[in-house]
Amino acid sequence: MRTAVAGRYTKKHAQLMEIIHNQGAQALLLSTPASLAWFLDGARTHVSLAAPPILTVLVHARGCELATSISEAQRIQDEEVTGQNQLTIHVTKWYEPLDNISSWFPEASDWNILAEAQIDQELRALRSALSLAEVDRYRRLCQDTASVMTKVLAETSSDDSEYAVAAHLSAGAIALGGDVLVALVSGSTRVQYRHPLPTMAPLGRKAMAVLCVRRHGLIANLTRWVRYAPPTAQELAGEADILKVEAEIIRGIAHGKALGELLPAIEQAYPAHGFDEDEWTRHHQGGIAGYNGRDPRFSPESVDVFQPNQAFAFNPSAERDGLMFKVEDTMLLTDSGDIEVLSVDPQWPATIINGLPRPQVLQR
Repeated sequence: MRTAVAGRYTKKHAQLMEIIHNQGAQALLLSTPASLAWFLDGARTHVSLAAPPILTVLVHARGCELATSISEAQRIQDEEVTGQNQLTIHVTKWYEPLDNISSWFPEASDWNILAEAQIDQELRALRSALSLAEVDRYRRLCQDTASVMTKVLAETSSDDSEYAVAAHLSAGAIALGGDVLVALVSGSTRVQYRHPLPTMAPLGRKAMAVLCVRRHGLIANLTRWVRYAPPTAQELAGEADILKVEAEIIRGIAHGKALGELLPAIEQAYPAHGFDEDEWTRHHQGGIAGYNGRDPRFSPESVDVFQPNQAFAFNPSAERDGLMFKVEDTMLLTDSGDIEVLSVDPQWPATIINGLPRPQVLQR
């Protein structure tokens, strides 16, 4: 594993054991990408991004057991969990299911073993309360991702295809050690789509790009716009107003507040700034961020609580006058209660709103 991991492992193991004991169980099986990367200090737990993790971890009172197939075991040991002495690696046949715990750790055959689904909320709370090392790692990822976005969009032209831009964004992120989870691009002919998977369509007069990149388990999320013609009055007004909607949401974030308690601010923000009152129902609004893109997404019923050193990414979007407007960045609720924008690049044009740098449209 990476340097200074032992202390973080000990703390996370103790946190999980408290949950296990409170549930009257003997162990917990970690099986999702988010929880595995969190517990294993950012280890890569995948081969295919579309497939389940290539390993599982059983946490119990005496330590933890990692199971993976014979085709993955050596690389996992050499590159992902180096120096982790508290971890016992069990090598399975490539065709054996990893959740058949008794086959690779018979000692646990009669144990009461928790599945992640049984303690979803508790695991999210642990994952999203970031350590100082995780915050530093996240900050560098977000800055790198924002820099890739700036470099790529600054070199585009209105004739470029959405596919070409998505390819350049993805290449830039991969070159920095990231996994590209989302790369969306919409030119001026496809603005009606909130999640525009790229096509061969040209960018036209104005384009949006969305990039979500994972590195060391943490996920950066951001959206940027670029324009190739003089702005219209309607564009400038909408771009300013969507930032005001976002500011209303951010203003409601505070330590100890439940995510779902933001509902009144979200409902009121859109009509207060000239958008249809139902816009918040037409696309998810974002939520807590970290080891999942949203961990969890906001919903009116969300009971997850904002914590110190917790990341979030809200992405209000709205259509007006046939135009689409959206803003998104990954931010941090600090230990002091302040907000820090993590996915910021000083080379991107910005305006200051409530003390935070917020992205403007890049004018080409």
